[in-house]
Amino acid sequence: MTKNPTAKAPPSYAGTHYMTPNGYAVLEKELHWLLHDERPKIVEVVSWAAGNGDRSENGDYIYNKKRLREIDRRARYLTKKLENTKVVDPKQQQNIDRVFFGAKVTYVREDDTEVTVHLVGDDEADFSKGKINWLSPVGKALLKSEEGDIVKVRLDTAIEEIEILEISYPFGL
Repeated sequence: MTKNPTAKAPPSYAGTHYMTPNGYAVLEKELHWLLHDERPKIVEVVSWAAGNGDRSENGDYIYNKKRLREIDRRARYLTKKLENTKVVDPKQQQNIDRVFFGAKVTYVREDDTEVTVHLVGDDEADFSKGKINWLSPVGKALLKSEEGDIVKVRLDTAIEEIEILEISYPFGL
């Protein structure tokens, strides 16, 4: 099979982490809580339990050492995530007639159901609140589209066409 050297490669989003200001604040708050509230309490319990003698059969010591490792693992993850994340503020979006990260989009499906989604980062996605990952199949299909556009979404079993009804960029994320 021969590659066409003039063919454009699809854009690569690997390693790109975008987040809304609100999503960033939530992760910052969790990291602060872990490091300044939860971890000191667990360290105190581990210290107390270690002073009680045989650690091999000390349930308080064993459980809380495990909890301490979990806290440290989560804190490392959050620290790295926050360091490697670009915060995208919808207030600064310039091309508001097209769908980009942070957009709130209302579209109609083939079965005439209206759906409103908000394109957010992977750590912020919560479908029950209408927040979807901007790199999900629906999110990717919506990117760069305008009101009135009909885009195709590849689902597990088929391809569905959806029509963009409204695009907005909410400021109170």
